[in-house]
Parts: sequence; C-alpha cells; structure tokens
Amino acid sequence: MINHPDGQVILLAHGDGGALSRELVEQVFLRHFKSEPLLPLADAALLDDSGGRLALTTDSFVVDPLFFNGGDIGKLAVCGTVNDLAVSGAVPRYLAASFMIEEGLPLATLERVAASMAAACAEAGVQVAAGDTKVVQRGHLDKLFITTTGVGWLPAGVEPGYHRLAAGDVVLINGFLGDHGLAVLSRRHGLELDGQIVSDCAPLNGITGALLARCPGVKIMRDLTRGGLATAVKEIALAAGVDFRLEEEALPVRDVVRGAAEMLGLDPLYLANEGKFLAVVDAKEAQTALDVLREHPLGRRTCAIGRVEAGRGNVYLQTVMGGTRLLDLLAGEPLPRIC
Repeated sequence: MINHPDGQVILLAHGDGGALSRELVEQVFLRHFKSEPLLPLADAALLDDSGGRLALTTDSFVVDPLFFNGGDIGKLAVCGTVNDLAVSGAVPRYLAASFMIEEGLPLATLERVAASMAAACAEAGVQVAAGDTKVVQRGHLDKLFITTTGVGWLPAGVEPGYHRLAAGDVVLINGFLGDHGLAVLSRRHGLELDGQIVSDCAPLNGITGALLARCPGVKIMRDLTRGGLATAVKEIALAAGVDFRLEEEALPVRDVVRGAAEMLGLDPLYLANEGKFLAVVDAKEAQTALDVLREHPLGRRTCAIGRVEAGRGNVYLQTVMGGTRLLDLLAGEPLPRIC
C-alpha cells in the first residue's frame, strides 16, 4: 500500500484524462488490478478466446447538461463505448448499460435518453444485451449517470499496437477539433455559441472498419475524447517511445471554435471530441488512407497533421510563426463533465 499524505483527496483533474488521471491509474488501480490485458492501458482490452479474439471496454458518462447541441448523454454513452472498440480495431457487437438515476428525474427525460440510445445503437449496428438500474435519494446524484460496457471481435490480421510505430509514419485525423467540448460548454453556460457549434458525437466503427479493410498499414488508432488531440498523441508517444512532430497549420479547427476557445482561455488541442480519431499509418499508405477516409461522411475533412520521429516520447508542434511548442498531457480540468 502507498502511504498517501494526510488530507490528499480526489480532485476534478483526476478525471480529465490528463496527467493526474495517469498518476491515479498508475499509483492506485494498476497496483491492485494487475492483469496482462489491462497493462497497455489502451482504449479496449484485447482478449484471446478459444473462439477467436475479443475486445472489451467500459466507460461511465456524467456529462452536464444531459442534452446539448448535437447529442445527449444517451447517444454519448453508446458512441463513446463503440468508438473505444472501433479504434482498437474491433467490430463492436454488444453493450451492457447501467443507469444511476437521481430520485425526482422526470420519466420523460429518461424516456428521451433511452430513445436516443436506441437510435445510436441502430446507427452503430450494436445491441444492448444486458443492463442494470439503480435509483438514489434526491441530492445524492446529479440527475443521471450511465455506464456502458462493450464487447466486439477482432478480424483476422488486425494487429494494432504501439510496437508497430516507426519513424516516418504519418498521422491523420478525420476532421475538425474541439466541436464537442464547445457545444457542451455553450449549452451549460447559456452562451450564444450554442446555435453555431454542434457536437461531433457519432459512432466511428463504420469509418474505422473501412480504413482497416483497405489499409493494412494502419499502425494504431485513438479516439480524441478527454484531453483532446494533444493528450492522445502524448500518451501514444510515451507508450511507444517515439516522438511526434505536428504541424499547427494543418490542424483543422473551425474559426468559431478557435475564437470561442481563445475568448474562454481554452486550447482546442486539449478540448474533447466525440466523433474524431487519429490514425497513424505507414507513409506508403498515407494517400490511400486519406482517400478512404474522405469517402466516408465522417471523414470528408480528413487531413495529415504530422509524422512520427525517432525519440523518447516528446510531441512537438511546429507553429505557424515558425517556432516549436512542446505538447504535454492535459494538466488540470478546463471543462469538467464533458462526457
């Protein structure tokens, strides 16, 4: 057991997907839950089974407010879990859903969330196969929390992994950054941005499946949720022991998102996304991958944003001014309860 200092408590930043989240996982959970499938700390655990290879993931959703421009907690719970399976190379099949409900929640609100989840399941081609419901006293929970667990299978020949990364690999992302984070923020605080920015919440298994089917040179994929693009790339760099060099000029950010983020003191590179992912591909297949992704409705704005270099876990951003900025894990939570 670690002797934690007296008075040390959990902070909001422990849940932001950044530096403190990593510290919490390493110092508490990995010390007690030691298993080979868990150690890579990937989006989904890849499991060898007598009938084939399975992928397993779980996530909890506490977004506030429950409904925002472009989505809601129900759609988010389905898409978030489906996407963790999809970027792991798996074909999502089944979900389990657990609902924690505060006493007094309008039944019509729960009905609306359930209908949204059903629609998202239909779009993603998955089924809810198990579930659980708990109700707690008024004031002991904030309206509604949902936990979803997903199971999928890995097609033969799909082998994503940090070990495959090599200098020269190209980094692709499938569109604009920061839309989800700003959509939730604008609804939460009643900002005038609410009508201009729509969450990108969507299931990614269709577009990732198309990419994997035609590009065996895909090395690794990652959805850009908590901590945004910068944190995701930094985590991959640390795990693979390589450096990344990204081009600021190539990063797709809507003008309204860039302006709003600047006004609010936020960085679009660290804002959460719920329908965006990065793919690191062999340089020889980069153009093919771009073409495949751009053919899909969720990939029309796909672009190459940088490359992998030999190194030791650094992420460099070449700025439009000609300088170099070092990107690190998100430190502190600029926008809690974003998913």
